[in-house]
Amino acid sequence: MGGIHSVVRGFVAAIVAGGLMMAAVPAAQAASQVAVVVNDVPITSGDIAKRAAFLRLQRQKADKNIAREQLIDEVLKRSEISRLKASVSTSEVEAAVNRFASGNKMSMAQLGQVLDQAGVGLEHFKQYVAVQMSWPRAVSARYGGGASGRMSPADLVKRMMENGGNKPVTTEYFLQQVIFVIPESKRKSIVGKRQAEANASRANFPGCDGAKAYAATMKDVSIRQLGRIMAQELPADWKPLIEKAGDGLTTGTRVTEKGVEYLAICKKRQVSDDLAAEIVFRAEDLGKKDSAAEDPNSRKYIEDLRRKAQILNK
Repeated sequence: MGGIHSVVRGFVAAIVAGGLMMAAVPAAQAASQVAVVVNDVPITSGDIAKRAAFLRLQRQKADKNIAREQLIDEVLKRSEISRLKASVSTSEVEAAVNRFASGNKMSMAQLGQVLDQAGVGLEHFKQYVAVQMSWPRAVSARYGGGASGRMSPADLVKRMMENGGNKPVTTEYFLQQVIFVIPESKRKSIVGKRQAEANASRANFPGCDGAKAYAATMKDVSIRQLGRIMAQELPADWKPLIEKAGDGLTTGTRVTEKGVEYLAICKKRQVSDDLAAEIVFRAEDLGKKDSAAEDPNSRKYIEDLRRKAQILNK
């Protein structure tokens, strides 16, 4: 997957500096209009304004022309990614953005606030990350290597040799999510009551095998299987709570958009299989320069797509 840290180093610097140079951020446009159409896909003036704001956070030149050209490339990339079925999953994007936030000592809520204040928005950032992660798969599919985006056995061996011949070890979790649902209409009135109920339920939690039957004894409580998650994939908001909880125990509660939640640690163990190694290596790659940006095949691919595309400026 392409790295996202290198692309937003200036963005991190802006966060650390504080204030986000709010005076330099243009006011939101009253009405967003179609600015360019790429193969029948519209790009609006609002989209361009968000990308220009994102470029400013990266401390890059941020005029409308540069923002528009970037978005044209992204529309073309998304189309190819979709055609080749090379897209990463929503959960992979969420995990990458969570790791980015956590690595910069922010919660997802704080990251969203920073992006909203800067005129970018969390959704625009996630869409950007999704393309950054998926595009190398499309390049690989066209120029060799397959479209799965998975590391080949040869690549894994190479990385392990660079690691002294050792396969990395990480912690593997099997998790369940317990949600004390709060309807939006009642959020202000019953959140305290629901949090007390959730905290009380942890003392009698029967373990993951009996969780569904246990939830059925309570009102508006749901259980969601999260399955196998490596330490590098833990959501930033949950990671400290998960790491404090022991095997077979539950985390502390958190108030979320769904209600009041906690996680059950069904199983926790150290692993060093190929999947674990790949996840560790990919997490390391998030801090490295985006390989797709350096790949001459990537630029060649985009130039070819542009030649064939119908691009209409409004």
